[in-house]
Amino acid sequence: MQIFEYGQKETDYLKSKDKKLGAAIERIGTIKRSITPDPFTALVSSVVGQQISSKAADTVWNRLNELLGSITPESIARAELSGIQSCGMSVRKAEYIKGISAAAISGEVDFGMLHTLTDEEIIKKLTSLHGVGVWTAEMLLIFSLCRPNVVSYKDLAICRGMMNLYGHKELSKEKFERYRKRYSPYGSVASLYLWALSVE
Repeated sequence: MQIFEYGQKETDYLKSKDKKLGAAIERIGTIKRSITPDPFTALVSSVVGQQISSKAADTVWNRLNELLGSITPESIARAELSGIQSCGMSVRKAEYIKGISAAAISGEVDFGMLHTLTDEEIIKKLTSLHGVGVWTAEMLLIFSLCRPNVVSYKDLAICRGMMNLYGHKELSKEKFERYRKRYSPYGSVASLYLWALSVE
């Protein structure tokens, strides 16, 4: 299993910028989150997992792997829409997955070259695909491309983690941005801790 790599440099920086976050980092210790290094696989996986529990997502993902043999643009293009749907997802989701595969094959999105683009360019390119919103693109930045500075305002758990950490009843976009700037350039590491704090 590959994980999101970070170390002393990032945590020391965050501790120096934010005492409350620093205390949480000390208490929680190192967080190991697995990554999916191939961005095409990661994107299909995140569409599969949209709006269902992680347990249900695992079941659907395993069925999809069994059906296709391996998750590639070509294997998805060859599969029938009804076959993909029969793995346990809506027609709409199956269509999204077909669309992502078509974009990869046509070169509309060159998944092999995504790592050469900026975060903003990647978000713009991926959100042009049906079924892929800003949040999904941001998660791919962290959990596939290992970008160092992503804190997603669209992630409810991250916002909840912030509210728990700083004792807010609500979180305006302005407050969120203030914290996000404080964590920069290691926002993704801060995100890992905010997720952990969201369930406390």
